[in-house]
Amino acid sequence: MPNSRTWDGKSYDRVSGPMEALGRSVLARLELTGDEVVLDAGCGSGRVTEALLERLPRGRVIAVDASPSMVDAAIERLGDSERVEVRMLDLLDLDLGERVDAVFSTATFHWIKDHDRLFRRLHSALRPGGKLVAQCGGRGNIDVLRGTAKGVLAGEPYAGHFSDFQSPWNYAGPEETERRLLGAGFASARCWLAPAPQQPEHPREFLSTIVLGPHVQHLPEDLREPFMDDVLAALGEPVVVDYVRLNIDATA
Repeated sequence: MPNSRTWDGKSYDRVSGPMEALGRSVLARLELTGDEVVLDAGCGSGRVTEALLERLPRGRVIAVDASPSMVDAAIERLGDSERVEVRMLDLLDLDLGERVDAVFSTATFHWIKDHDRLFRRLHSALRPGGKLVAQCGGRGNIDVLRGTAKGVLAGEPYAGHFSDFQSPWNYAGPEETERRLLGAGFASARCWLAPAPQQPEHPREFLSTIVLGPHVQHLPEDLREPFMDDVLAALGEPVVVDYVRLNIDATA
């Protein structure tokens, strides 16, 4: 995708407490008996994967992520277990070589532009009747935060570096997402938006690693810290990340 970013798996693992909290709330929606095979689609550093494994004492998890750094962090966190396999895979090219009972995903789909292809690949990975339970950024996500960052970037010395910047995000709405899921072959789909504001414990690292990572990485190294200084000054305290989450429940 344009302006694709490089993730820092160790930093993400250190500061992603808010993402773990959101992920655990999504995991609570996934009905499991404990012996299923579940795909964690976009496992990140594995913090939520750990919670998923706790729900599968007789099952196993296939955890995939497209970032080498995230995969390394997930392997380090999850250790050597026969119940989890961590793979580096792009979800748009997903082919597991087997079908799974459920697909679980948090904070991932909004980084993928082509949701039609994404949902087709996920549907192909599920057994008939399998469940997709997911959450990602949805319509309206971080509008305030992005607006603040845009205001900072419109001034000097940043503006000249963003003439070719293209947003990497796809913050979809529930109606279009339901249509895409059904078009991809899912038998049923229910999607809804929910505000989920977060106050990160380490706001500077959280913003620069996760939320504003594409902006930070688009700047020359000598302007990255000044940019974060200016954004944090514009935001004031406390720093609130105005998340709006798109929730997805679908059946193959």
